This record gives sequence, structure tokens and C-alpha cells, in this order.
Amino acid sequence: MPADERFAVRRDRARASVPRPLAAAPVPSGGPLPDGLALRGRLATGARRPETPRGSGRGGPGSRPPRTGRGGGPRRAYERARRAWDRPLTAYYVILGSSLLITVLGLVMVYSASMIKALDISKPSTYFFGKQFLAAVIGGALMLLAARMPVKLHRALAYPILMVTVFLMVLVQVPGIGMSVNGNQNWLYLGGPFQLQPSEFGKLALILWGADLLARKQDKRLLTQWKHMLVPLVPVAFMLLGLIMLGGDMGTAIILTAILFGLLWLAGAPTRLFAGVLGAAAAIAFLLIRTSPNRMSRLACMGVSEPDPEGGCWQAAHGIYALASGGWFGSGLGASVEKWGQLPEPHTDFIFAITGEELGLAGTLSVLALFAALGYAGIRVAGRTEDPFVRFAAGGVTTWITAQAVINIGAVLGLLPIAGVPLPLFSYGGSALLPTMFAVGLMIAFAREDPAAKAALAMRKPGVRWKTMRRRVKKRPSGER
Repeated sequence: MPADERFAVRRDRARASVPRPLAAAPVPSGGPLPDGLALRGRLATGARRPETPRGSGRGGPGSRPPRTGRGGGPRRAYERARRAWDRPLTAYYVILGSSLLITVLGLVMVYSASMIKALDISKPSTYFFGKQFLAAVIGGALMLLAARMPVKLHRALAYPILMVTVFLMVLVQVPGIGMSVNGNQNWLYLGGPFQLQPSEFGKLALILWGADLLARKQDKRLLTQWKHMLVPLVPVAFMLLGLIMLGGDMGTAIILTAILFGLLWLAGAPTRLFAGVLGAAAAIAFLLIRTSPNRMSRLACMGVSEPDPEGGCWQAAHGIYALASGGWFGSGLGASVEKWGQLPEPHTDFIFAITGEELGLAGTLSVLALFAALGYAGIRVAGRTEDPFVRFAAGGVTTWITAQAVINIGAVLGLLPIAGVPLPLFSYGGSALLPTMFAVGLMIAFAREDPAAKAALAMRKPGVRWKTMRRRVKKRPSGER
């Protein structure tokens, strides 16, 4: 075979071995292509597949199904809440906001709960509210002053406050100077309708002086010895307790004892030492309760649901009646029935019962939530500082407010004996409100002293922000900004 014919045969064989594109099937008129024919037609014509959105393909970064509120919502909310709580100024705002809300709500409830009591003693309906409002204004000034004072000045005032408080508590026991209210000789007459209870300032004095004492001993590494931990803290606390018990005020003595235990706990007292002091205090408290018929009757009123036919447990039973008649949202402000003479002291020790009757379960839970937020913020301030004085003082104030709130609310609920202590920042009583607001200002000052909080507050000042903006904006060659 000639060479030209052989070349032509090889060329035809090579062409025959190349796969030919599939021919498109005829399209039926008026109908869509079948799936198989459409796919073969696209492959044959070389048409590109439509691009899918980025991340929507299988295995891509966005291939997960969209989060629903059930799975992603709570988790996102928790993460946001945790990040918000970890901010430097969170404790500062929580302490300031919760204390102010408790005080304002307390003013409203004092006015509502004391109207009938004021009219009953031939006074204007705003008599008790006016005195409480004046005390709140003075207390607000004290809180602002304490919040602006440096920590060194607070430490410098510890000894003067303790000495003045002890002098006033001794003065209460002098005949003709001290006066008795509800059987307790713990008051000083200031003239007009104003009285002063120095034992309320004893709580603040013990916290400041005890925190300064323990901080100085910790700096010298003396708290590892039990004698330095107890002396002179425990003897001075027992001296204050003795002066209080001379007047018969068992409730304030319980709060002072709780503050002492809080300071010892923060100082790292060993368990056997802590248990020993606790056992001694419990034995003294049992002896004082056992030898007093009035205190025994209060102890017997725990958990009662009906008053005694002879008139006993009247206040405890009617406090339960007030809470039970409140329902979910209460009967409304001013619509309480128990304050019309059935419930003694509706604006002081049992104001929480009137709150439950007029604002219901929602109102009482709101008050509890505010106290819980205040206590938790105080624990955060005490736990995050490196200054031992700040840790002891913040822990002492937190112990004071939370312990007093628990004792008061527990007595209203019938879970604890009636101790006669007011609800902090909420009940009527200027002598209790003034040192408590100063103590809140103390915690605000401690929250501001945190280095991260200081930097955050400095950045929020208008001058700093304006200077920062001026540094960022560059001048143009023409002189325009």
C-alpha cells in the first residue's frame, strides 16, 4: 500500500478513537427537558454550572443550619451577660443603681405604710415620710462624700469614728441623757422629733477599725498567729456588744456579731478558732434569750399562722396575713388593710409585709433581687482587690447589709425570730439609714479604686475624650480640619 494511503487510514482511525460529544435529544415542544437529557445537554454544550453562594455548599464554613432561638439565643445571651458583667465598671454601677433603687422604693413604701400611723398619733400623713426623706437627703450627701474620699482617708477616720461611737454609746446609759424606745435604752434625744441611735453607727465603726487593724497585721504577716488575729479585735467587739446589750437591743447585737464573724472569715481564721468563737457567741446568746421572757416569746412566734388568744404573736401572724393577701401583683399602693391598726410597726420592722400586700409577689421578689445584686457586687469588689483593707472593709459591709436583710425578711416570713432590726435602706429610721448609706458610698469608692475602673472612668471624662479626638484628627495643609 502506498505511503499516502497508509497515512490516510491512520488518520481515519485516530479520528474514530476520539469520543464525540453527545448529541442533544430533540426538545419536545411545549414541555421541559427531562432531567437526564438536560444534564447531558449541559455537559455536551460545555455550559457552566450555576455558582452556589460562598459557604452554602456541603462542608463549607457556612454549611451549618441557621441557629434557632432555642439553641443559639440563650447561649448568645449568656455570653453577652458574662462579658457585660466582666467589665471594669459593672460593680460600680450595680452598687450605685441597686442602692438608689432600694432607697427610692423604700421612701415610697414608708409613705404608704406610715400614713395611718401618723394620723393615729394626730400628725400629718407625711410626718414619717418627711423625716425619712430628710434622712435620705443627708445620707445621699454622706454617700457622695464617702464615694469621693480616698482609701487612705477612710483608714485615717477609723479610729476617730470608733472613739466617738463608743463615747455616744456610753452616754446613752447615763440617766437623764439616754432615752428608752420600745423597751430598749439605746437612744439619744437631739431635740424636737429627732433621736439618734449610736449603736447603728457601731456597725460602721467596727468595720472600718477592724479592717484597718487586720490590714496592718496582714502587712506584717501576723495573722498566722491566733493571738494577733483575735486580739484586740474580739475584745473591742465584745465591748461594743456589751454596751448594746446594756440597752437590751438583741437585734443590733446579732448584726454586730455577724460582722465580727465576717471579718474573721476574711482574715483566714482556722476552722477550730472560728468554731470556738461561734460556740462562745451562741452560748451567750442562748443565755440572754433564756433569761428574758420577751425574747423567749419572740422565739416561740416562729412559724405561727394565727395569733395567740391572749394577744401573743400578733405581729408575726398579721405579717403572714399581709403577705398572703398580696397575691401576684398586690392590692395596689396605699390599699393595704393590715396597716390600719392590725399590724404594729408597719413602716419599720414589718415594712416588707406591707410591700408584699400592696405590690404582691412581684414587688417582694424585686426587693430581694436588688439586695442580691448589691450583695454580689460587694463580693466582687472584695474578691478582685489586692488591697487588704479594701477586702476586709468591703466584705464587712456586704456581711452587714446581707445579714440584716436576711434576718429582717426571715422574721417577716416566720422563718426566724423577730429580732427588731430594720430592712437596710428600706425601713423607716434615720439612725439606720445614715451609716448604711455611708457604707454604700464606701463600697462605691472601693469599686472606683480598681485600676481598670479608674482607666474606664478617666476615658469617659469629656476633657480626655476631646483631647483624644484632637490627636486623631490631622490638620490639612490649608489649615482646615
